[in-house]
Amino acid sequence: MYLETTISTNKDKTKRYPCYLLRETYREGRAVKHRTIANITHCSTQDIAAIKLALSHKTHPREWSALEDADIRTEQGLAFGAVWMLWQIAERLGIRRALGNSRQGKLALWQIIARLIDQGSRLSAVRLAGTHAACDVLGLDGFDEDDLYENLVWLSKQQDQIENKLLAFRYPDKNNRPSLYLYDVTSSYFEGVQNELAHFGYNRDNKKGKKQVVMGLLCDAQGTPVSVQLFPGNTQDTKTFSSQIEKVRKRFHGNDVTFVGDRGMIKGPQKKELEKNNDDDAVLEHFYYISALTKPQIETLLRTDDVDVQLRLFDEPIAEVITDTVRYILRRNPKRVEEIRRTRQEKYAVLEKCAAQKNDYLAHHPRASGDKALNVIRAKARSLKIDSWTDITLTDNKRMLSIQTLEDAVQEIEKLDGCYVLCTNLSTEQASKETIHQRYKDLALVEKAFRTQKLSFLEIRPIYLRKEHRTRGYALVTMLAYSMASYLRTVWAPINKTVPEAIQAIDQLCTCLVSIKHSKTIHQVPAPREDVAALLDLANISLPDISPSKAIVVATKRNLTARRNLP
Repeated sequence: MYLETTISTNKDKTKRYPCYLLRETYREGRAVKHRTIANITHCSTQDIAAIKLALSHKTHPREWSALEDADIRTEQGLAFGAVWMLWQIAERLGIRRALGNSRQGKLALWQIIARLIDQGSRLSAVRLAGTHAACDVLGLDGFDEDDLYENLVWLSKQQDQIENKLLAFRYPDKNNRPSLYLYDVTSSYFEGVQNELAHFGYNRDNKKGKKQVVMGLLCDAQGTPVSVQLFPGNTQDTKTFSSQIEKVRKRFHGNDVTFVGDRGMIKGPQKKELEKNNDDDAVLEHFYYISALTKPQIETLLRTDDVDVQLRLFDEPIAEVITDTVRYILRRNPKRVEEIRRTRQEKYAVLEKCAAQKNDYLAHHPRASGDKALNVIRAKARSLKIDSWTDITLTDNKRMLSIQTLEDAVQEIEKLDGCYVLCTNLSTEQASKETIHQRYKDLALVEKAFRTQKLSFLEIRPIYLRKEHRTRGYALVTMLAYSMASYLRTVWAPINKTVPEAIQAIDQLCTCLVSIKHSKTIHQVPAPREDVAALLDLANISLPDISPSKAIVVATKRNLTARRNLP
């Protein structure tokens, strides 16, 4: 006898109808047949769960005799919901398969899951495993923080293979690999010391006096990361680009590939490297680019007689100028024009306020120097970057500061407000100007990935590691965690919860340890509450009735009590 569960849906597949049948098997000659004894769908959820539990232990009558004597004890078990769900998502996205089923692969998967549940160090990941069903779900033996540090080294050494397997999982057909890649770089600062990759460089985090590492992220056209690479902190953006070309050519077997990079990323040397094989008919790979010009480059282009680029073209929705080797796509963003001019006026108001404060000070302090006040206000104008169109002078016997706007200079600056120029070597047959414009806007997907990894709940920064291999492995963990978070953000779009809030809600689902005298302990998974059930349903995750249990205790090697400064 067994309990059979079937799920049916309506035509729109918006409602699910469970059906519970109590059935048994019997034999007629050599054929095994099934018959329904009773339909118990009308029973309550608790009754069905009780029947299911009884049938699963029907061969152990001693357990039920103990129940008759009320010799039963229940207690809270390990946190189960989030670990189980993320483990299933990793399988669905091919991450589990790419990492492999070895101990190192399972440890790497736990580091990814721990990064999504509770962002912290390797020590905190060990302590998290002590309260979560990590070993039970992932099939792990005991481990400590040293094992996780070694696992980061393993991840760094296996990174190429892992990324290759993930790309092959997403694109099984080698002839249908991505034809467009989005690439951008950012930096992440260090709080630790003596990191082998850390150097002083151009800091995008505005953390003065902090060493950093440069991180390059390569995504497909949908914004899904396919590769992450770290560079020393003093590496220029353009110096990171050639390695991405080789990566796509040799590892990803790219053919007729277009790279999309932000302004300043793809310059003359990078364009030549992309185009050097395009003139060779014997080479199958052809590489193209879509990038943008910096403001000084736009100003130079407007002064060039060889290219017919005029300011009036920016008034068109999307204008195009074609030369022998390059296509230029021109556009003015009206919203950006408003933002720039509003910011310009706000900066001017700040300067006027500072000048008014200095004038008040000079009026009440006869011995104060007007020249010093003038130097202070001019320095303020330079810091606000408005000194090119403001004229600050001293009047009234050097006791009054006066600010004048240089209208001609303002009009000259406003000509390029909100203007941007895209450049590409794709022909008009390969892509229209609207397509090129949209592909460049897709770079926002990479910027979103950076924000999630750096500023949002994944928190790749600050980095506290020292060894190069560990730092590279840590970056790969964060990239894979972002892939899972991005997928969950899509499936949970109808729910009014962020990904961290949803994971936290599911993480509250714990197993229930049911201990029966003279028998084994059952790790039962309770039915989730309504909001958690909705999240799991959207993610298409089914919970088991009974959780596997390895009875493994995970604990850190460090004596944290002795390390604390207790009174």
